[in-house]
Order: sequence, then C-alpha cells, then structure tokens
Amino acid sequence: MSALLSAPVDVFAALAAGLVGLAVGSFLNVVVWRVPRGLSVVRPASACPSCSTPISARDNVPVLSWLLLRGRCRSCAARISARYPLVELATAALFALTTTWAVRQDQLAVLPALLYLVAIGVALALIDLDVRRLPDAIVLPSYPVVGALLGLAALVEHDGGAFVRALVGGAALWLLYFALCVARPGGMGFGDVKLAGVLGAYLGYAGWSALLVGAFAAFVLGGVVGVALLASRRGGRRSALPFGPFMLTGAGLGIAAGASLAHWYLQVSGIVAA
Repeated sequence: MSALLSAPVDVFAALAAGLVGLAVGSFLNVVVWRVPRGLSVVRPASACPSCSTPISARDNVPVLSWLLLRGRCRSCAARISARYPLVELATAALFALTTTWAVRQDQLAVLPALLYLVAIGVALALIDLDVRRLPDAIVLPSYPVVGALLGLAALVEHDGGAFVRALVGGAALWLLYFALCVARPGGMGFGDVKLAGVLGAYLGYAGWSALLVGAFAAFVLGGVVGVALLASRRGGRRSALPFGPFMLTGAGLGIAAGASLAHWYLQVSGIVAA
C-alpha cells in the first residue's frame, strides 16, 4: 500500500486514463460498425449481430464481459470477434501512453485534444482498413472540435503562436494532400485530404519540426509497408492501400518525437553539430 501511495503522479494518471480508454474503446467498436453503414451510434442499444438480442449491462463491461462469456453471445452462443476486446485494450493503452507523455512533458493543457485525436484515430484507422473510407461523419465535425480544444490549450498556456501554427499547419497539410489528389486522381482519396487538415492542425500546434516529420513519416511508413507487401507477394503495384492509418501514425510520431527526430536528422546530415 505504501508503495502505491508513493508511486509517481503519472502512474495514477495513466491508470485513470486507461480506465477511461476502456470505456471509450467499447464505444468506438459501435462507431466502427455503425458509421460506415450510416447508422446512429446512439440508438438502438447494442445488440448481438447474430440474434439481435440487446446486450445487457452486465455483458457490456469492456474486456471482462468478453472473457467471462468466452467470446460468445449469452443468448445464441454465436462467436463474438476478439477484435472487440482488442480495440478496447488498444484504446486503453493509447490513452494511458498519451496521458503519461503529456504529464512528463508538462503538456496537460493539450491533453484533451490529444485524447480526442486518439479516439477518432482508432475509429478512422479501423474504418479505413475495413471499407477504405474516412467518413465525413467523423472527420468534418473534428474541425470545430479540434479548433476549440487547441484554442483552449493555447489560451491556458498563453501561447497564441501555437494556435497560429495550428491554423497554418492545418491549411498547409490540406493543400499538400489536395495537390497530390489532383495531380494523381485515384491515387489518393478526398477523405485523406479532409483528414490532412485535422492532423496538420495538431502537428502545427506541436511545432514546425513536428509538422515536417509528421507529414513525411506518413509517406515513409506507407512506402515501407507497400514494399513489404510486394516483397512478400501479398500485393501488387496496383494494390490499393488505405492511407489513413499511415497518416495517423505519422502524425502521432510527429507530435511525440518530431523535434527529436528532426534534430537527429540534422546531426546525421552534418547540418548541426552533435
């Protein structure tokens, strides 16, 4: 007990964020299933996809219910995909890691914005992998939400320059993806263009280095995976890869380590002294 009480603040913060992440992950499972089908994420209540029996509260506890039911519906015994608890666990882990980073970097003001990015990022990545789309129902409302959250963070930190960078970053990344979309029709969807504006705002807020690294990392990650698929003969030159997951991963990398990676690159290039 004494060891627990003496644990660092970031440990308690991470545990609390992880618990919230479990609940958010449970909701994201609903979002990932319903949004691409044009269904409400509020009503009706969650039900078994096989027998349509509404899921009771005791069977809707993140991860635990799936384990107790051994991955089957209580009513019809149909299998429930392991993806459901995995999404909940992944969201919890990302919430915990993001919160730990924010506490250690003294970035608590921007934490709500970052957790929002994690939530929509998980949903958008899975939907893009499933149906090759980034739904407007998630991306477009994110513009005012992100603007408000980043604006509030800038106000708390008395850092108007960060908010200006967010606006510039969002516009710059949107324009870059728009140019790529126009230059190569069919090579990139307009959903990627819309998402670029949201991610650019986050990256711009984090700094110019974060913006450059985050933008570049998406294409590097996409290229590496594409080459790996070609080498393993699991894809061809014309195989379509959903680019949203790479954009989101690149943005996360830029936010978390953009400044460090940019400095490392400049050192390796000999532009700055070690």
